[in-house]
Amino acid sequence: HDPYKILVSEVMLQQTQVRRVIPKYAEFIEAYPTANDLARATTADVLRAWKGMGYNRRALYLKRAAEMGLAGKLPGVGKYTACALLVFAYKKDVACVDTNIRGIITHFFFKDKPQKESVILSVADKLLPKGKSWEWHQALMDYGALELPIIPGIVKKQKKFKNSNRYYRGRLVDMLRDGSVKEAVLLKDFSPSIIDGLLRDGLIVRKNGLLALPQ
Repeated sequence: HDPYKILVSEVMLQQTQVRRVIPKYAEFIEAYPTANDLARATTADVLRAWKGMGYNRRALYLKRAAEMGLAGKLPGVGKYTACALLVFAYKKDVACVDTNIRGIITHFFFKDKPQKESVILSVADKLLPKGKSWEWHQALMDYGALELPIIPGIVKKQKKFKNSNRYYRGRLVDMLRDGSVKEAVLLKDFSPSIIDGLLRDGLIVRKNGLLALPQ
């Protein structure tokens, strides 16, 4: 029920499969067992610890959230993640709809026909057993993850990753995890738009013709 650890797990699970998250979660928590540990770490070290997870902005969001003391409007925390914290850390009676729960409701109540988020949330609110929010959501997520994939039409194809912007952004950040590199050298393999995007997001910095991870 530790809010910090739940936040780390929820952010890691954004667009990443559980089997990939489990070992990285254990490594990350060992390196940064508390929010204070994460807040004191350098951004470069946090990005190195994040290697293999992809969507590197999530690492920045977690560090910034830790620096803010897990209070107020946290970067990278949307409605679902906020609800997950209320449910799993504080056992609040609020409906939480992730991909698995959305799949369950869509399948059993709407014959697999996609619905507006407001419609799905309305059903989730009506289904929620008061006083058992923590257990209910754990059960639904397990059911959705273990049972729904075998139902025809539930599993959706993921967008092509190879040669996408995200692919090249991840490759560039990976190269800089080992140290700074001359920008002129990187421009041979990466477009200026990829570099500019990473600079804007704060994932890399430019200094004296070199690109590096922020400290």
